[in-house]
Amino acid sequence: MRIEYEIKLGFKDVMIRPKRSTLKSRSNVNLVREFKFLHSKTNWTGVPIMAANMDTVGTFNMALSIYKYQLFTAIHKHYTVEEWNDFLKNTPEDIVDHIAISMGTGVEDAKKVATVLRSNPQLKFICIDVANGYSEHFVNFVKKIRNQYPDKVIIAGNVVTGEMVEELLLAGADIIKVGIGPGSVCTTRVKTGVGYPQLSAIVECADAAHGLGGQIISDGGCTTPGDVAKAFGAGADFVMLGGMLAGHSESGGEEIERNGKTYKRFYGMSSATAMDKHVGGVAEYRASEGKTVEVPFRGNVADTLRDILGGLRSTCTYVGAARLKELTKRTTFIRVAEQENKVYTD
Repeated sequence: MRIEYEIKLGFKDVMIRPKRSTLKSRSNVNLVREFKFLHSKTNWTGVPIMAANMDTVGTFNMALSIYKYQLFTAIHKHYTVEEWNDFLKNTPEDIVDHIAISMGTGVEDAKKVATVLRSNPQLKFICIDVANGYSEHFVNFVKKIRNQYPDKVIIAGNVVTGEMVEELLLAGADIIKVGIGPGSVCTTRVKTGVGYPQLSAIVECADAAHGLGGQIISDGGCTTPGDVAKAFGAGADFVMLGGMLAGHSESGGEEIERNGKTYKRFYGMSSATAMDKHVGGVAEYRASEGKTVEVPFRGNVADTLRDILGGLRSTCTYVGAARLKELTKRTTFIRVAEQENKVYTD
């Protein structure tokens, strides 16, 4: 047993200090970024905000809506081969630059992805997603997928430490998902005691990834546009959103009417709800690590996107970043005292 005494920080523990700016308007801020990925050598251009690969968020309808804003969707892994084929037949050709096909490490997942990619070789991104990216099995699986698909962009995770980011990049991943337990419907920290404050995880993992020429995704913990800005300011290349994109017309989840109001169900992918739906229940050897909530219906996702992108542009103007790429270089975080933190978050 050992204890690390260095303080680790989450989004609520900091604010961004404003700096002198020459920008006259939020409209002068460019949120588009360009990346060349480590192994696949693919070039990508877009706004690096992602819809999470949850079946209540990462839907085909969500992908079609946010693609119009140059955002990205990690499509959840529970669509069938036929649904994938139908979707790709009826969508713009360049949508493949803004979607990933998701998978776990199971045999059936691998077979389904192989079948979809044989029929649709134009797909460029594969998201290999597990709750615990620290296992030797996962590293070996990433190596296997890299050997099988040398030209695809591989997203892999989740981890929260620099050394594991480096190991997964060296194993063949291009982009590493960072985050264990920060999500609004994730209960991993409560059920297991395992986790890492998200802001510190981003800072440390981004440093490790960029040293090798890779990228990271901050996955989880953002509840406001300001949190998205903090994630980018801390060094994230992409920011993945779950709860902020739940509850919309384009989101998955059952609609519920209660007292004249409409809600949509939103749940973690390790929750009992998700496991009952997709694998017939929670296995005897494990506990659920997610919860189910009802989100007030929010209408079309376009209004929420304008709020997020507008907030991000405003952050950039406060610190003088004309491009999103410059935000991390222009960001100085200030620690928020406990009492100030309470006032700030209320």
